[in-house]
Amino acid sequence: MTHAPRVYGSDGEADTGPDPGHDYRELVGGPLDGQLLDTTGWTADMLAGGAYLITPLSAYGAGGRASYAPAPDDPEGPFVWEGDVA
Repeated sequence: MTHAPRVYGSDGEADTGPDPGHDYRELVGGPLDGQLLDTTGWTADMLAGGAYLITPLSAYGAGGRASYAPAPDDPEGPFVWEGDVA
């Protein structure tokens, strides 16, 4: 059985798959690898800036942040892990 990718921020009790009509970016690398980030309603500037996402696994412990941003060679593609931030 194939499972839909888990959406970042969804809880373990609810359906964790993507919702129809939403825009998503796949998170590649780092502690959130393989999850989808819901970017519905994000502006072009917001997408270009990427995101600092809370993660249970980071260099700064639980609740640390992981930085994800579009790859320079694929600005419309997945968000790639840049590292952990405090």
